[in-house]
Amino acid sequence: MAGKNTLFIGTSGWSYPRGEGTWKGHFYPPGTSNELVYYSGFFNTVEVNSSFYRPPDQKVSANWVANTPDGFLFSVKLWQKFTHPDMYAAATGRETSFSTADIELFKYSIEPIAEAGRMGALLAQFPPGFTNTRQNQHVLTIIAEGFKDYRLAVELRHRSWSDDPATPRLLRERNACWVRIDEPKFSSSVAQELPQTADFSYFRLHGRNREMWWKGNVETRYKYLYSPEEITQLSEQLKRAGQHGLTFVYFNNHWQAYAPRNAIDMIKALQLPLTAVPPMFLNLE
Repeated sequence: MAGKNTLFIGTSGWSYPRGEGTWKGHFYPPGTSNELVYYSGFFNTVEVNSSFYRPPDQKVSANWVANTPDGFLFSVKLWQKFTHPDMYAAATGRETSFSTADIELFKYSIEPIAEAGRMGALLAQFPPGFTNTRQNQHVLTIIAEGFKDYRLAVELRHRSWSDDPATPRLLRERNACWVRIDEPKFSSSVAQELPQTADFSYFRLHGRNREMWWKGNVETRYKYLYSPEEITQLSEQLKRAGQHGLTFVYFNNHWQAYAPRNAIDMIKALQLPLTAVPPMFLNLE
């Protein structure tokens, strides 16, 4: 699949077992024993989010590969120590700066995925408060150099980056992809239209729940189902991006399996092969 497909559509994460926004009973039928096996029966990629909290054990990474079909690609979110040092410090009580040893540790943790040829991209997701300063440019450069052997997708969310014509050049010099995000727009938001900076494209679709974006919790913030009209609009952007090579698309509107619902909608809108519709979605057709 990796050699044939240029468009990979999936969701940000696959396991949401608890809380009001759970996927159990909405995407996963009761009694589903292995969620990743089930998930990979419908999608050809997933964005690993658990790696944000800690580098995965190699055995875990190898197990992900073993539980998915050939050609299924994993995009992996970088450890919060690289992108969210304050959050890392609050969670662990440890120093916030990262070292070459940390970069090597993370590479080691995902080695089974890379060696199997199943790596999509690495995602460096920075917070909205990561503004365009000389220090942050330095951080971005170090990360790009440290992971130069991988496709690197960079999510910059503050408008100071898109206001600066030097940003695309910084990314292009390292073949780092500027992640295109869909989320509620505010005065501090990065520009809606971003330049192509790499030989692949990366989209993250967070939903448009403006009312709950800042006051909601980790579940209600993403309570947003894209309409058919919005899916059609987004599909046109994906078609244009697909002209530049591999394109990764991840829905992160994860409330009660809205993300896989919209991912299926997008696959249909782009008239891509669909092996089956998840049974839990059949009554929603």
